[in-house]
Amino acid sequence: MNTRFYNARILLLNEADSFEVIKGELWVKGDLICYVGDGSGTEELLKKEGPLCWNRQIDVQDNLLMPGFKDAHTHTAMTFLRSYADDLPLQDWLFQQVFPKEDQLTEQIVYDLDILGIMEYLTSGITSNFDMYYFPPVNAKASADCGFRTVQVSGLNDFGGTVEQMEENYHIVNEMSSLTTFMVGFHAEYTTSVKLMEQIADLARKLKSPVFMHNSETEKEVRECIERHGMTPTQITDKLGMYEYGGGGYHCVYMDDRDIEIFKKHGMTAVTNPSSNLKLASGIAPVKRFVDEGINVAIGTDGAASNNCLDMFREMFLTSALAKVREMDAECIHADKILYMATTGGARAMGLYDCDRLAPGKKADLIMIDLQQPNMQPENNIVKNLVYSGSKQNVKMTMIDGRILYEDQKFDIGFEPEQVYRRANEIIRSMK
Repeated sequence: MNTRFYNARILLLNEADSFEVIKGELWVKGDLICYVGDGSGTEELLKKEGPLCWNRQIDVQDNLLMPGFKDAHTHTAMTFLRSYADDLPLQDWLFQQVFPKEDQLTEQIVYDLDILGIMEYLTSGITSNFDMYYFPPVNAKASADCGFRTVQVSGLNDFGGTVEQMEENYHIVNEMSSLTTFMVGFHAEYTTSVKLMEQIADLARKLKSPVFMHNSETEKEVRECIERHGMTPTQITDKLGMYEYGGGGYHCVYMDDRDIEIFKKHGMTAVTNPSSNLKLASGIAPVKRFVDEGINVAIGTDGAASNNCLDMFREMFLTSALAKVREMDAECIHADKILYMATTGGARAMGLYDCDRLAPGKKADLIMIDLQQPNMQPENNIVKNLVYSGSKQNVKMTMIDGRILYEDQKFDIGFEPEQVYRRANEIIRSMK
């Protein structure tokens, strides 16, 4: 499939890791971007590639092409618990409401619920997610069947799974499709014994894999970890040798100076999840501190059970606004940096270096933003419009791996929306 986009604004990441907008064309050959520019200077490309036969030529009509969002922390199949167990603190929400329902999940149920989550990602301009959930091969198959790109990390803990199963899933998912990858991980320190964490660290070294987990999400989690081990979740996992090949943590709200140094030492990523942390009253992550210390920051929605909306525009706004309030400094983080976190920062966390920006040779994972709407006018600064006033309503098209999966509110993923919605409601109503 070869696609030519013309009459476009194109959001490019420059060498200073800030964004600029150019006017011109973007060409896609198969699953790769082969040209970005003003439409001139294509002779050498055509001489090398030969004449390109376009399957489709799209007049972008002066709208914006930009890299797709990388949702860096998700539990996709938790769509079935959207608005089910709200208004509770994390521990009560998790142990009294979520875990009992999750005990009733089957592979088919998870597959069906994944489809619903993927549809929502596409409407938000999300072209890849970093998922932690049950039955990783099933999650991978759902993504591959839809044409969606996913990176998975194990949610292993004392209540289910084994290190041997994680290693098997690692190979199954990584070999299943070019759209699916897998990393070593586990749920959290507070659900995982030291013995099991030691085994996870051994596997990470064997596979040369980064390690991710829920880390320092609540004050109670950190306090109880210190009571058990005399150190924080970051420190105990580092002591066990988890991060020889990097990794990171989800949430990272309560981090001390030593935790920060560990993240810096191993080149780790802090994934912030502002909506979820607000709704569960967990706290506000020290995002400015991470940025100042040179730590990669990515943004995630978390699952629909705790968010409840898989919307990266809302997450970008909250990441910015909460940092400003936490520091009482309105200029502490600029919009360019927030957009970087939502795109390139997430790609770095997920190891997706081949789709971290729009450039020749990169994967054709991109979205079209409708600028011809009131919330995008006037165009004083397009990047700031995206971060501060952008909305899912502005996502006109989502392309992944050179294939358009969502356009003008219609899906092309092989599943009918009405059937997906009906199945999701049947699932939750059948549970005890």
